[in-house]
Amino acid sequence: MPLLHISMRAGKPESYRQAILDSLYRAMRETLKVPEGDEFMTISELAPANFRCGNAYGVARSDDAVLIQITVFASRTAEQKKSLYRRIADLLGESPGIRPEDVFVNVLDAPKENWSVGNGEAQFA
Repeated sequence: MPLLHISMRAGKPESYRQAILDSLYRAMRETLKVPEGDEFMTISELAPANFRCGNAYGVARSDDAVLIQITVFASRTAEQKKSLYRRIADLLGESPGIRPEDVFVNVLDAPKENWSVGNGEAQFA
């Protein structure tokens, strides 16, 4: 039950943004085994004045950097997360063509009782 928020600079075409969503969904299906149709993702496009990525940690980022925050059940192993990071970088490199240096991923673990996916119910608690 991942929930994704993607932030990037404004100005890319719809096909580019859709390729990001498609690649992220595929990476999650392959590495986290999320169910088919489990697609809860948003993209926020920000003006350059409202988006900044430094070059910390020895990574030279460009203006094409994307910040990806994924909230998941607190049941994923470190190995699953590492596989997810690698697969995201690989797939975004293929489509829409984002350099691995420009892929920043943050995974947040949340207990199952912190989720309601509709109807005011705690479906996973």
